[in-house]
Amino acid sequence: MTSSSTPGTARFNALSEEAATAVLHEVCASSAWGSALLAQRPFTTADALFTASDAAMAELTEKDLAEAMAGHPPIGRPTPGDPTSSREQSGMSGASDRLRAEMLALNLAYQDRFGHVFLICATGLTGEQLRDAVRERVGNPPEREREIVRTELGKINRIRLTRLLEGESA
Repeated sequence: MTSSSTPGTARFNALSEEAATAVLHEVCASSAWGSALLAQRPFTTADALFTASDAAMAELTEKDLAEAMAGHPPIGRPTPGDPTSSREQSGMSGASDRLRAEMLALNLAYQDRFGHVFLICATGLTGEQLRDAVRERVGNPPEREREIVRTELGKINRIRLTRLLEGESA
């Protein structure tokens, strides 16, 4: 997206509050994040929307982050029937049974340690890269991991907002 006004921002701005809330929830399950963006409509450019998204992400509390993460399935187990989940985790689609089993074990170890799913912007990553990332991050201190999760959520939100502005489902 460029800094000039786009048909996507005009479409988003024209949505009713109820419809805009629903599409923002598809982008990010945090109600605080969605409310922050709604409060700033109308957006004149895609960049303004991205900036508002980043600012809202930076302000999320631990509870808000937990709400956002609850909207994401574990890596290697996309939500059945959810094309967004499947597209974002496509790097695992051709994974061997061994890699899938390893990811399951790593996901469970991560969840036991941190109390939530392993969250990463998986778009464009291979199954092996995803495995290596969870291996590396499972040893992080909780405070460090929380900030990594915040950054990864921000990346995911940008990708999903871009798709939304391009007229695709988030």
